[in-house]
Amino acid sequence: MTHSFALHIPDAELEPEPLDPAQIVSGTPEVTGKVVWESADGRRIHGVWQITPGVVTDTEADELFVVISGSATIEVEGGPTLRVGPGDLAVLRAGDRTTWTVHETLRKAYSISL
Repeated sequence: MTHSFALHIPDAELEPEPLDPAQIVSGTPEVTGKVVWESADGRRIHGVWQITPGVVTDTEADELFVVISGSATIEVEGGPTLRVGPGDLAVLRAGDRTTWTVHETLRKAYSISL
């Protein structure tokens, strides 16, 4: 277990996380991120993630996130369409198939349970 800590998310240094080209629907979105905490068994992960404008697909894990900056529309196959921007909290369920339309570079803080 790491010590307690604080992180200023807007200034957090992120590292490239290349997208699988098969996930890109349109545009040239680029993803960066940083895991800031992971449980010893690897089943819980907290971090910061960012994506530049474009359209991508994904299959989600159980995730809670809060948007720090930017905006996107997330279409959940067979479910709701979520419009998210700064200050919004969203919950995605494991197995949700999603299409993300990123309007402005989106940065979020997340917590994932595997």
